[in-house]
Amino acid sequence: MKPEKRSMTEGANPARLFWLATVSAFMIVSQSVMAQAQSAPSSFSSLAERVSPSVVNITTSTMVAGRTGPQGIVPEGSPFEDFFREFQGPNGGPEGDRPRRSSALGSGFVVSEDGYIVTNNHVIEGADEITIEFFSGKELDAELVGTDPNTDIALLKVEAEEPLPFVKFGNSDDSKVGDWVMAMGNPLGQGFSVSAGIVSARNRALSGTYDDYIQTDAAINRGNSGGPLFNMNGDVIGVNTAILSPNGGSIGIGFSMASNVVTKVVDQLKQYGETRRGWLGVRIQDVTPDMAEALGLDVAEGAMVSDVPEGPAMDAGMKSGDVIVSFDGKPVTDTRQLVRIVGNTEVGKSVRVVVNRNGNTETLLVTLGRREETAQTVPASQEQGTPEAPATRDLMGLTLSPLTAELRAELGLADTAKGLAVTDVDPAAEAYEKGLRSGDVITEAGQAEVLSIEDLEDKIAEAKDAGRKSLLLLVRRGGDPRFVALTIEDN
Repeated sequence: MKPEKRSMTEGANPARLFWLATVSAFMIVSQSVMAQAQSAPSSFSSLAERVSPSVVNITTSTMVAGRTGPQGIVPEGSPFEDFFREFQGPNGGPEGDRPRRSSALGSGFVVSEDGYIVTNNHVIEGADEITIEFFSGKELDAELVGTDPNTDIALLKVEAEEPLPFVKFGNSDDSKVGDWVMAMGNPLGQGFSVSAGIVSARNRALSGTYDDYIQTDAAINRGNSGGPLFNMNGDVIGVNTAILSPNGGSIGIGFSMASNVVTKVVDQLKQYGETRRGWLGVRIQDVTPDMAEALGLDVAEGAMVSDVPEGPAMDAGMKSGDVIVSFDGKPVTDTRQLVRIVGNTEVGKSVRVVVNRNGNTETLLVTLGRREETAQTVPASQEQGTPEAPATRDLMGLTLSPLTAELRAELGLADTAKGLAVTDVDPAAEAYEKGLRSGDVITEAGQAEVLSIEDLEDKIAEAKDAGRKSLLLLVRRGGDPRFVALTIEDN
């Protein structure tokens, strides 16, 4: 007889069926995990081969003044002074004090077939001559199109007889912590070199206003500056700019300016030869939790306007003490974000700015100016009378006195300055901890002008009646304003 075919589960008991189902599920999950693990590249060779022709070495030459003697090498009068003088030659060097040429090395990458090249501003800054070396060994002289010191980006141009291989920018916002990346450049003058790692962190800020760095552990050394950081698709998601290192070499903490910042800069440099950033015309500071409490805000977010000089914001009716919570339809979380959004907005565009003013939301229509060409000056306040017979009082750890002609002269203030002068600060008080010092001037309390101590006492009483634990003060020092929230005393 022909044997009867039976399935593995036919006639099996329920316990066996459960065991088989469990094993199957485990195998499916294991295969899924293995598939994800296998997504890590086994090699970067194909990617490196594909993008290498677009990456360049940059050599700059600069004429610098000559030096006489061993200055900068040994102190004057040192017993080694004669030795170094002889070592350098007559008159302090082979050429004496004549000017000499100094060379520097960096990296860059081609972004268009007609020869536009991106690098760092610090790579070519002050250079008289810029030479581009391609992967093939071919060299071309480059002309500087424009620079942006704020983001440390420069755009160069070479003239080639045939279209050049180039790379495209990717969307840096799509990169995630843990993604594989590859850096390429000319580290320490060693020539074309590749290093790989992962995205270690996002949205890093170093010292610039418009900073948006990708942190990576891919090895970046001197000479890598201006080179590209690639994702696995071969798109440039960053420009290698800086490293954090105690010894000058890579320790796995490198920073690349995000491509979404670079592309906007490159487009403007290509079109105008300079950057053109939007300008709102306000001085701002972050909203702290105690400031939020003093203002009755639910969350410590937004950008507090500490001053409104003459400009677009003033024309639109913005006031000191407003908290900007939305700009052009984008929620504002802090000052850094607002500065970046405004800077990336087209000059002359009219945008809706939502502010929180005295607990109410208002929408202002602001036509942006241009930051690069606007001198931001704070106009003198309109002249107002000064209260007579000032009385010194101690409040919230501060010794305060209304401004008089004598105090204005002593503090170097304009004749039109108004407010309460801080004549002393208790070192043990919260006010001292938050940076208030003798010579500061309090011009507002609770977002209202204060000309006398009685005005301040009234605002303290109002805050207590409203159930608030702190009071927001506008403090000026040398003309620079900032808001400080101080805890209200119970006495």
